[in-house]
Amino acid sequence: MMATAIQNNGIESLANGNINHVKVNEEHVESSDITTNSSTTGEISSEAESPEIDIVINNVVCSFSVRCHLNLRQIALNGANVEYRRENGMITMKLRKPYTTASMWSSGKVTCTGATSEEQAKIAARRFARCLQKLGFKARFTNFRVVNVLGTCSMPFAIKITAFSERYKENADYEPELHPGVTYKLTQPKATLKIFSTGSVTVTAPSVADVQAAIEHIFPLVYEYRKERTKEDLLALQLRRKGQKRKRSFPHIEIEDNDDFGEDVEVMSDDAEDENCDSDKSWD
Repeated sequence: MMATAIQNNGIESLANGNINHVKVNEEHVESSDITTNSSTTGEISSEAESPEIDIVINNVVCSFSVRCHLNLRQIALNGANVEYRRENGMITMKLRKPYTTASMWSSGKVTCTGATSEEQAKIAARRFARCLQKLGFKARFTNFRVVNVLGTCSMPFAIKITAFSERYKENADYEPELHPGVTYKLTQPKATLKIFSTGSVTVTAPSVADVQAAIEHIFPLVYEYRKERTKEDLLALQLRRKGQKRKRSFPHIEIEDNDDFGEDVEVMSDDAEDENCDSDKSWD
């Protein structure tokens, strides 16, 4: 089985066993230490090894610190594309390029969501820190780390999730009254998978490499409980794929439809945002 990570900046096939690299923006992230456990997965037929599964990275969550106190009221009054959530004691700020949202606290801690690669997450984080510098804060870009990565993929078959959950009950949790999918937790690599009868799998892990390793680990396990897809399964997959394409193709529509910044908040144009939130390589 070949797993391929699909990101905005690049695609690279990964062989079964060792994850050699993930291609992101023409750069390579080494992750040779991550391996799959062959003793638990067992032998797989050549038919099971042939499919190539595309993993779509939907969201990368990162955090960093600016090492200074942030006056949230000042950011709300002078910043653009911001929303002051006083009841939560935080500010949310949005960027269009890359399309991300940052949550900022007065302590100087910032979390950033919405990126589709680790490289894009770092670029967005630096742009948010630069925006704070433009507002007069002595912000420094420190303690950056990727906190969480969400990836999705579709197996080339449907899955008998009831039989699968009974076979791997030590790691799998299936409560059809509460959730339609099986929750499968891995310790090495550390990841949580949601497995659906249609063959769709969502993975939450600390890094893109761990998402890749989790998919390669789960494939031989679910392959034993494969079945042909019904018409309902195919329709559900088509609707889901259309929704993902629409979300990636028109991110600016989400800002207009879902976010109400209020009449008193200035909304930047793309050119103004590029000028005011420029991401420099050097920091004072």
